[in-house]
Amino acid sequence: MLTANLPAARILVVEDDPLLASHMHQHLQGSGYSVCLSEEGCDGLQRAAQDDFDLVLLDILLPGISGLEVLQNLRERRGVPVILMSALGGEQDRIAGFSQGADDYLPKPFSMVELQVRVEAVLRRVAYERREFAPPQLDPQLQFDDLRPDVQLAGHWAELTPTEFRLFELFVRHPDSLMSKAFLYQQVLRRAYSRHDRGLDMHISHIRRKLAAIGYTAGRLETVWGKGYLFTRESV
Repeated sequence: MLTANLPAARILVVEDDPLLASHMHQHLQGSGYSVCLSEEGCDGLQRAAQDDFDLVLLDILLPGISGLEVLQNLRERRGVPVILMSALGGEQDRIAGFSQGADDYLPKPFSMVELQVRVEAVLRRVAYERREFAPPQLDPQLQFDDLRPDVQLAGHWAELTPTEFRLFELFVRHPDSLMSKAFLYQQVLRRAYSRHDRGLDMHISHIRRKLAAIGYTAGRLETVWGKGYLFTRESV
C-alpha cells in the first residue's frame, strides 16, 4: 500500500497481454494508484505525450511500434518516468532501454510485489528530487529546471532524460569529486553495478553529446579509467 508521504499517482500501463495488464491494473489500483491501460504502441505514445501521468509502465514488444520506439519518441516531448518491461533480458536489450532514457527495467516474468516495489521506488525518487532540489544557479552557463527536468543554455534545452539530469546535477553539485561507477549505479540508477552493464556509460555519453550540442563549455565530464567519472570546471 501507499505510504503517507507517497501520494496517489497516475500510471499508464502499456501492455498488450490482456491477462498481465488486468493483473497489473487490479494490483496497482488496489494499492491506491489511478491506472490507465493501453494495448499498443501508437495509442500508448499518444496518451503518454498528451496526458499528465506520473509514471509509464511500458512493454518493449508491442503491436504497431515497439516500446523502445515509443520511449524514444516520448523522450522528445516529455520527461515522465518510464519503467520498461520485457522478457528480453539480454545485456543489449537493457542497454538499449537505458540509452533511450528508461528509468528502470523490469524483466518478465515478475511478481506483483516486485512491480509495486519498483513503482514506489521510482515515484519516491521523483517526489524527493522535486521537493528537495530547488533550481539554484549551480553552473555559470546553465539554467537548471528540476520540474522539467532539464538544463538550458541561452534558451536552448539540452533535452536530458530524467536519469541524465540526475547524473549531471550530481556531478555539478560536487565538482572535482571522483565518483565510482558502483556509487553512481547505486545513487542514481538505483541498481547494483555489474561490469557487463554499460547503461551508465551510455548515459554519460549522451550527456556529453547533448551539452556540446547547445554549446556548453563551463565544465567537462572526464573518464578516469578503472575508477569512475569526474566533473571539472573550465574557464568560460
